Amino acid sequence: MRGEPVTGMIMMRSAVATGLAQRLLLGASTMLMVLWNGAAQKAVADEGGVSFWLPGQYGSLAALPGNPGWTFTSLYYHTEPSAGGGAEFAHGGEIRAGLAARGDLFGFGPGYIFEEPVLGGQFALSVLGIVGNSKASVEATLTGPNGNEISGKREESLFSYGDLYPTATLKWNHGTSNYMVYLAGDIPVGDYDPDRLANLGIGHGAIDSGVGYTYFNPETGHEFSFVTGLTYNFENEHTDYQNGIDWHLDWGASQFLSPTMHIGAVGYAYQQITGDSGDGAVLGDFESRVFGVGPQVGFLFPAFGMQAYLNIKGYYEFEAENRAEGWNAFVIFALTQAKHEEPYVK
Repeated sequence: MRGEPVTGMIMMRSAVATGLAQRLLLGASTMLMVLWNGAAQKAVADEGGVSFWLPGQYGSLAALPGNPGWTFTSLYYHTEPSAGGGAEFAHGGEIRAGLAARGDLFGFGPGYIFEEPVLGGQFALSVLGIVGNSKASVEATLTGPNGNEISGKREESLFSYGDLYPTATLKWNHGTSNYMVYLAGDIPVGDYDPDRLANLGIGHGAIDSGVGYTYFNPETGHEFSFVTGLTYNFENEHTDYQNGIDWHLDWGASQFLSPTMHIGAVGYAYQQITGDSGDGAVLGDFESRVFGVGPQVGFLFPAFGMQAYLNIKGYYEFEAENRAEGWNAFVIFALTQAKHEEPYVK
């Protein structure tokens, strides 16, 4: 096998609001939706189910070193999550609510891989920005003790820009084993309004750090990778809400069918390990969880005088708790310097 696959750090956010109303809603449908929209966004973990870490952003070949020089990463991310639920009241009646959302986002940004080793490994810096469209709708129906119903719906769509996501990585290669540590963050400059259902920014800063491993055997074409880490979220000053600490695991496994193509599976696990807090977390210290799994295919080829890598992968989500679930897909295109005659890191 030949070629040096390169993947970029992909950090996208699709702003989604979801949750369950916790008290009896009385009055006209307008009042119903006002109360719903005020409480629903805070009735799930990660302040409306939107986390800094986007599950699935890492996958196969994540810890494999690249070649020194400039890099460029672009991607398209599509997601369609939904959620629903309800509550019954002691004296009869119930409230049922649901959410549907869609995100079509484009990310792009440069990076640089340094030639001089740092602690015996390969040091790289990158930054990613996003633009795109986020759409969300929420609907609620109140049924009274005598069977009378009040319902309402709110829908919003936003085309705008999101936050900036800088990342630093350090990678080592030892034969078929490759190791990585990373540090990433959120610079909250994206379009965000706490009164909207749809946002491209998340409204607060965050720091994420973790480790990764890739097994890659050029002779057999076998590959397996995982990346795991923790996210610390700063308080959202717009809402006085602070997300808890998040743990995440992304993984990928594949088989190279030729020196330039591989196929396989990808997946992720996401779990909050501490609850949300702050004056804005009026409904309690919720914790979110979600799992995802799906197929992938990747291609290596020359482009623009550089080494190109195209990866297409999709995820079906399940076992979500205090978080919307659905399916999502990534199309990632990354450019790096062409392969040197000798490997950079031994």
